[in-house]
Amino acid sequence: MAQINETKASDEPGKRHAGVRQVWRESPLAVKSLLFGTMINRLGGFVQVFMVLYLTHRGFSDTQAGAALGVYGAGAVLGTLVGGWMSDRLGPRLTIVSTLLGSAVLLPCVLYLDNYWAILAVITVSGAASLAYQPASTSMISLLTPPERHVMIFSMSRLAINLGTTAAPLLGAALVKVSWDFLFWGEALAVVVFSAVTATTLPRREPATAGPKADSEDGPNASYLAVLSDRRYLMFLLAMFVSSVIYIQHISALPLAVKHLGMDVEVYAAMIALNGLLVIACELLVAKVVQHWQLRTAVIIGVLLTGVGMAMYALPWGLAALVIATLVWSLGEIIGYPSLFFAYPAQAGPPGLRGRYLGASNALYGLGSAVGPFIGVMIWNRYQQGLWVLCGVVGLVAAAAAWAGVRPRAETDGDKRDGGGPATGTAGQNKGIGDTGTAGTEIRTAT
Repeated sequence: MAQINETKASDEPGKRHAGVRQVWRESPLAVKSLLFGTMINRLGGFVQVFMVLYLTHRGFSDTQAGAALGVYGAGAVLGTLVGGWMSDRLGPRLTIVSTLLGSAVLLPCVLYLDNYWAILAVITVSGAASLAYQPASTSMISLLTPPERHVMIFSMSRLAINLGTTAAPLLGAALVKVSWDFLFWGEALAVVVFSAVTATTLPRREPATAGPKADSEDGPNASYLAVLSDRRYLMFLLAMFVSSVIYIQHISALPLAVKHLGMDVEVYAAMIALNGLLVIACELLVAKVVQHWQLRTAVIIGVLLTGVGMAMYALPWGLAALVIATLVWSLGEIIGYPSLFFAYPAQAGPPGLRGRYLGASNALYGLGSAVGPFIGVMIWNRYQQGLWVLCGVVGLVAAAAAWAGVRPRAETDGDKRDGGGPATGTAGQNKGIGDTGTAGTEIRTAT
């Protein structure tokens, strides 16, 4: 009687996990170019940061400028959904190049428009185009990287994002002193550079996937309804949304809390700088440990610590409470967010729906980041410190949703289709599950 033994080539001794240098050294050129291009793109991300100041500089009202920033965010949410669909239909490479070039063409148009509604239309579409590449980029990285190294490689991706995002306001401020026009032309140039790098280094064809081809319902003609039919992934999306609502409070409600305590704005700036410093300095080091965990464990701990950290802002310890709370939720971000935002969504769905799974998770994060400030400020104005207690309670909800929504490593292939949804096992972490389509060659030996 024939017996089938299934293993992964990447499970060989000494190859399952690796340090930062080894992962970087062994990563394909296409992956390195996406990481580099992401940093350049974020480094040139001036327009969103300075949009309100630019529009008021041109004579538009504060309300009009705020509305423009809002529609830019709405366009970004829509863009991630469209980008996920395009990635499945057209492939990651064509999606990345086309959307980036579209954004580069649209951005400078704002400089030559005087009609407010025309400016809003261009800002909305350019916002969509500017972030439509994200699901495709994550999909391509996940395809070209063995699943057991996803936590490390996506920690590198977050480092690229954080480095670019941290430096962008400083560079943008320098450009504004010369000319406001340089903001738009500078971001367009950064986007073109990113597009050129990906066009020359990414494979023209999507890399071959391990295991059997996905069912026809998961093919390129499938819609987001196929993602919505996966009830377990919907619980993960709930965790994503709730966690993003909590996380965004460090931008919306925390400055109000610092002011309420009678402290200067420099204290708030120091808390934001502390978070950025911790993430940039520690995330890759922590990833060396977290990569040995199940994705489910990392996600749950990450969202739980985010909620607990925010709740600690309610402690009556003054500056000490601010510092301790910031340290706690920053640790949650470092531990859980590479898995929450990148690794698990990239591994959750079958090959034909990978882009849509990523698009859905990116969209829910964007939606939470958009509505979170409104919710947080509204609750703060009414209950003040009660907001932080509520963040802790909602963090428990997010952790419970993550526990229910992220499939454990040991789950078998037959357990994956609960509720009629597509198979969503964690790629490369379940022996015998080859339908996830991520990198890692499956070897079958009959004895």
